Amino acid sequence: MLFATGATNGRDLPIENRSLKGIHFAMEFLRASMKSFLDTGHEDGNYISAKGKKVIVIGGGDTGTDCIGTSIRHGAENVVNFELLPQPSEERAPDNPWPLWPRIFRIDYGHAEAKFKYGDDPRTYCIMSKGFIGDEEGNVIGIKTINVQWTNTDGKWSMAEIEGSEKIWDADLVLLSMGFLGPEQYLSEAMGVEVDKRSNYKAEYDQFTTSVPGVFAAGDCRRGQSLVVWAIDEGRRAAREIDRFLMGDTMLP
Repeated sequence: MLFATGATNGRDLPIENRSLKGIHFAMEFLRASMKSFLDTGHEDGNYISAKGKKVIVIGGGDTGTDCIGTSIRHGAENVVNFELLPQPSEERAPDNPWPLWPRIFRIDYGHAEAKFKYGDDPRTYCIMSKGFIGDEEGNVIGIKTINVQWTNTDGKWSMAEIEGSEKIWDADLVLLSMGFLGPEQYLSEAMGVEVDKRSNYKAEYDQFTTSVPGVFAAGDCRRGQSLVVWAIDEGRRAAREIDRFLMGDTMLP
């Protein structure tokens, strides 16, 4: 058996008033929207609507971009995207050489659509969320933030809050898009498979054997959130090790 379930357990944001209504994980928002659209063209109303709302997406990446684009299509009043890190440069930094993934400034479809509709790129950088603000009925109505400064000392980055930069942003809908910690644990619990300190299935690269004989793990569920090329690589290598386990030897590359 091969576990290739991906890393679908979203990273949370445990700050003040996290339990307010209107704060959702990105995939909760995106999955419900797509299902409702495919089922009924959104006529069933079984999705989290951004129509007429001030939307704040916390975190970037492809998932954050999808949240921006979907919110625009719903008819959001405005969309802002919080990024904790500084704005990337136009070209590779010295500590980001090839063949590493280039950490450079990109404009994805969601950013372009937001700029066309609202007049500006939705992203704001070097900003940290400090707490949510709610109304008397328990709905989110805003976010308290502070700006941060990043410093590189001998190749090590550190972050410090900038005193006096506190701000309150209006928000009717907050979408958390800060990456994924690992797989959901119902399979590991049912099978008795050990997980590592990052909550991924514990299995060594190029062996892919878990703590349960005959059970293998590969891809994001083993290594954590990563690129599709790594998933392809691990899937092929895991197939080789499964063949070796079943047949005693393997001719797979």
